[in-house]
Amino acid sequence: MTEENQQYAADMKGKNGIQRIINACRYSAQGFQAAFKNEAAFRQLVLLNAISIPLILFIDFDIVIKMILLFAMLLTLIVELFNTAIEAIVDRVSTEKHPLSKIAKDAGSAAQTMALLILGVLWLVALWDYWA
Repeated sequence: MTEENQQYAADMKGKNGIQRIINACRYSAQGFQAAFKNEAAFRQLVLLNAISIPLILFIDFDIVIKMILLFAMLLTLIVELFNTAIEAIVDRVSTEKHPLSKIAKDAGSAAQTMALLILGVLWLVALWDYWA
């Protein structure tokens, strides 16, 4: 790593106190914006959540069920952000086909599939319990 790159990294991480919190919030907002702009899957999950969250409020589920469903829905967004980060860093290193790059991207995709499966199962169980 060049001295310039080391200084840049130190400047980004070296903030203390409130400035560090402000920077972290700004970086997080930039991460959300980048994911929304560049990843169709993230936009689709935002839409899914925009539809599902009012449903949770509308359907007379027990508060614990509502919290579990909300957690699972937000988990899908978190996993997609990680998946997007993995894909970005793999592409940053090289866009060349490589077995390790494939494993990294496929594992990120598999994690998202598991998060969506969990969400689907939880919705089915919640609806079954509600109508049973």
